[in-house]
Amino acid sequence: MGRTVSAWVTRAGEGLGTVGPFPVDIPWWSETEPVVERVGEALGVPVLVLRLLRVEGGEGARNGHVTYHVEALERPDPAPPTAGHPPPAGLAALLRPEPLRASWATADGLAQALDWAARTLAAAGRPPTGPAVQRRTWNLSGLFRLPTARGPVWLKATPRFAADEAAVIAAFARADPGLVPALVGAGERRVLLEHLPGEDHWGAAEEVATGVLRRLVAAQAALPALLAPGGGAADAGAADGEGPPPGLRDGRGAVLAGRIRALLDGPLAHELTAEERAAAHALAARWPLLDACGLPDTVVHGDFHPGNWRGERGGPPVVVDFADASYGNPVLDGLRARDFLPEAARGAAARAWIDAWKEHAPGSDPARALAVAEPLAHLGYALRYQEFLDGIEPTERIYHRGDPAAAVRAALRAASDGLGTG
Repeated sequence: MGRTVSAWVTRAGEGLGTVGPFPVDIPWWSETEPVVERVGEALGVPVLVLRLLRVEGGEGARNGHVTYHVEALERPDPAPPTAGHPPPAGLAALLRPEPLRASWATADGLAQALDWAARTLAAAGRPPTGPAVQRRTWNLSGLFRLPTARGPVWLKATPRFAADEAAVIAAFARADPGLVPALVGAGERRVLLEHLPGEDHWGAAEEVATGVLRRLVAAQAALPALLAPGGGAADAGAADGEGPPPGLRDGRGAVLAGRIRALLDGPLAHELTAEERAAAHALAARWPLLDACGLPDTVVHGDFHPGNWRGERGGPPVVVDFADASYGNPVLDGLRARDFLPEAARGAAARAWIDAWKEHAPGSDPARALAVAEPLAHLGYALRYQEFLDGIEPTERIYHRGDPAAAVRAALRAASDGLGTG
């Protein structure tokens, strides 16, 4: 089906009309680089996408006809052919503030983020050598590539409900510096990251997957001591035994079980049947079985699939995207990696993860943890999807609408298949 695009264009609060519809090669709604190129070419001035307005057709965050709000960074001359034509809801509605709008989804917020990035790079001795290129924008992040004389640097902006990526990267870097990208700069809900050559490791080979899993486990096993008071990680936050380090969600079993119960009786009360809710409540009560497997609470990546491993083929990958990080049981990362790998590599990846935790946490039962956690992980995803929906503006909820209930149903299917009891 593919993606077609229309853009409502503004400049400093003035409506300039529309550009499009036109097709783009990349189907994903969040991928804005081809949109910026086409609209910029049509207007003859640089532009940036602010936010998604609506989608007709398409599903799974891809395809269909997508309409964006686009800000022109200069006034085009001539104006678009539809100059003066307001959007269907009116220009005032297009520009009306929204409390949950992402900072990078407003013209002022976007300008502030790019200005901060330029100043931070200049202070680091590598000022930008050209304009920022917008790679992606959606409710979970804004991603921009800035050229410098020493290579590209990436600006990533994240929402209030995201983990403090700078703190998480700094923590992992103490255990294994090569496992994470190099931080060039950090601000409130913003990071500047050194460019990583290579590609994402979708379809990772067995040796790549087992290698990165062993390294992750070794780092996670070391982190509780590093984050403890006096452990030498004061600037990354310290675990005090009463809660997670600053900047991390509390992903420990008892906390998650309570939040699942609230989710089932609150936002999902009318999306699930009474039978589904009762079964999910019973499933949430199994978290103590996972805690009994003896794995330590530590920093969890939260979305540890091969698409978040990046590097040159044949070399050890670097792990990226820590926005979903939390402090809790690390089994979620083992499951996520295994389930996203090609079928032929899954058994070896699971064995590598199990063997690594047996080495680093003697007396633990990581094999049983993988089995017990299979349905529980889906309940954790349901919570995270609900956090997305609760934290983003209405037009962006199309990305995640229905996901919490779907994740609960996935948990129930896993449990009905005999998974989750160890």
